Amino acid sequence: MRERSLVLTLAAASSLLVTTAAVAAVGWQVERTYALPGNESKYEGIGYHEPDGTFYVSETTGGEIHRGNVDGGAATQWLPAGGDGRNTARGIDTDVQGRVYIAGGSNRVGNPALPNIWVYSPTGTLLAALAPDVPNANINDVWVAPDGAAYLTDSTNPFIYRVKQSGEVWTVTKWLDATGVIPTVAGFNLNGIVATANGRYLIVAHTALGTLWRVDIPTRAVQQIDLGGATVTGADGIALRGLTLWVVRNFPRTVATVKLAGDAASGRVVRDTPTDPDRVFTTAKVARDRLLLIDSKFDEAVSAPPYEVVSARLP
Repeated sequence: MRERSLVLTLAAASSLLVTTAAVAAVGWQVERTYALPGNESKYEGIGYHEPDGTFYVSETTGGEIHRGNVDGGAATQWLPAGGDGRNTARGIDTDVQGRVYIAGGSNRVGNPALPNIWVYSPTGTLLAALAPDVPNANINDVWVAPDGAAYLTDSTNPFIYRVKQSGEVWTVTKWLDATGVIPTVAGFNLNGIVATANGRYLIVAHTALGTLWRVDIPTRAVQQIDLGGATVTGADGIALRGLTLWVVRNFPRTVATVKLAGDAASGRVVRDTPTDPDRVFTTAKVARDRLLLIDSKFDEAVSAPPYEVVSARLP
């Protein structure tokens, strides 16, 4: 207990220089790492299926999807590069049935015949390959909300897409057009996305501006979450448990902890903890009492091992 307390105390210090494995992930105790397959690979998203502890990791370099288990060892390749027209993969999430939803980034740009959203069964059977009618879409992250629909962000346009199944038919629609409300600037715009546990709101991160946005699902009303003047630039993936939101800030190399108000209209950045200076984390998922983070390798011109998912125990 004394060692754990020391780790948390050091992590809270504003002058912390992260130099040890004990605080390498997010200032919490690193429980373990999971090896990923790779050959000059770079990674982006992680999905997690709570009932059986399965996690999925997407590879931007080729579109491979890897699968592991929080109680197991190294992850293995689950879906190969190029499968079903998937040449890159970004965000990834699962639903209550264990189906896997994959956001394909700019997979379709330059080749409009390709899809940029895929849905697979837990056994790897393709259920749907879709594309919204937006030629320059950069579909970056995905979250399956309590209503059973998957919501996906576009990092080029202020759009949110919705994927839904009706009988045997899967459809994708441009569910939200926030033009004139959410600014579009150079670089990455909308990125990480989660839904509140009650299913009322989506929370979305804007990477370049460092802002957070609340979308009311029933009304589609959009408003910026008031952080009291704070920003979280470089916001990539986000993870939510209760009213605590973790914002993975990629190249700033921190994870910001935001305490949200009950209606998610405002929040406070209560800490912004440095991460391992030798890693660029892109996203995270809450898995039991842990946070699973992806070491993207985006800081390496040619990536080299180790390729890993880092598991950090939540305080």
